[in-house]
Amino acid sequence: MLALVGVAELLGMSLWFTATAVSEELGARWSLSPGQIGWLATSVNLGFVAGTAVAAVLNLADIVPSRVYFAAAAVLAALANAAVVLTAGFGQAVGLRFATGFLLAGVYPPAMKMAATWFRSARGLAIGTIVGALTVGKATPYLLKALPAAGPEQVVVGASIGALLGAAMVALFYRDGPFPFSRRPFSWGLVGTVLRHRETRLATGGYLGHMWELYAMWAWVPVFLAASSEAAGSGRDWVELASFGALAAGGLGCVLGGWAADRIGRERLVIQCMAVSGLCCVAIGFLYGEAFLLVAAATLVWGFFVVADSAQFSALVTEVAPAGAAGTALTLQTCLGFLLAAATIQAVPVVAAVAGWAWAFAFLAFGPAAGIVAIRRFRRLRAGGG
Repeated sequence: MLALVGVAELLGMSLWFTATAVSEELGARWSLSPGQIGWLATSVNLGFVAGTAVAAVLNLADIVPSRVYFAAAAVLAALANAAVVLTAGFGQAVGLRFATGFLLAGVYPPAMKMAATWFRSARGLAIGTIVGALTVGKATPYLLKALPAAGPEQVVVGASIGALLGAAMVALFYRDGPFPFSRRPFSWGLVGTVLRHRETRLATGGYLGHMWELYAMWAWVPVFLAASSEAAGSGRDWVELASFGALAAGGLGCVLGGWAADRIGRERLVIQCMAVSGLCCVAIGFLYGEAFLLVAAATLVWGFFVVADSAQFSALVTEVAPAGAAGTALTLQTCLGFLLAAATIQAVPVVAAVAGWAWAFAFLAFGPAAGIVAIRRFRRLRAGGG
């Protein structure tokens, strides 16, 4: 069942970066500025924020069966994504990307909850596998783009077909496991209950530090690789594959991170990962313009650690959230994280324009630093230290 949900998640979340992967072609087609190209990524994040906010307020993840929620959302997201290739220009494309993100709010949080119903002692590995599948799914458009003669239509429509297949898999074959979360009737006050719970707040605080860095790295590392390659005189023959590798490395990171977290503890794992990824934010700039293989290898390391801890923030929330509020807590955590990520996605090209790509990512290190502080406090609270 974990494999089923993981594959469906990979296929569904392949919609996320479709327009970003072909942003150069779309930018030329619609005469877009760098800021407008950034909105092709940011609009998905903002749509996801809106979708998770609506889901949290309406308690959808706790009152709608996960199988139905996931399948319906994936189908609608696939249709919104595919419509991008039929649009007449930038404004319509941004609206459709927003709609895609809004609907993907019914794919990501429910999948984590679905996996958690099948695991208790190995929940970190289970949710890590789901987030790993999500990570590889988000890298998939770059792999599709690397195929010979693949243009925007092939990348966008190919991802939509995959999402429809993922929806069918869940609708036809998924069932909840032996550790289901209790369901409760709708309550306007459920979000407030979650926000007043200190352990959930601290776990979410750690997640926010993580998200400050993650999506800005994912969105702009392909551009960084292209700029660095050109600065080194290496050309762009391998940029798409290197971009896929930088993002997809996180899939392995999530699985191994989940395995390690179940053995050494989630708090220890996320602190170590945030420390490494925070250092990478600063160190990657010193490699700008160096040999392409060296730069690509460094982005693989960064891509591995930047998301290896991601699932553990969600696993922590499922362990400490108030009874009957796990789905809403996960959805709220995700909503706040993606809202923050939308800001840093837009900030990276601004910093790059002022200081150059060599320093474009350095400010992202503040996120992991703050996240480490929150998780240390969380760990003391769980240990009874207040």
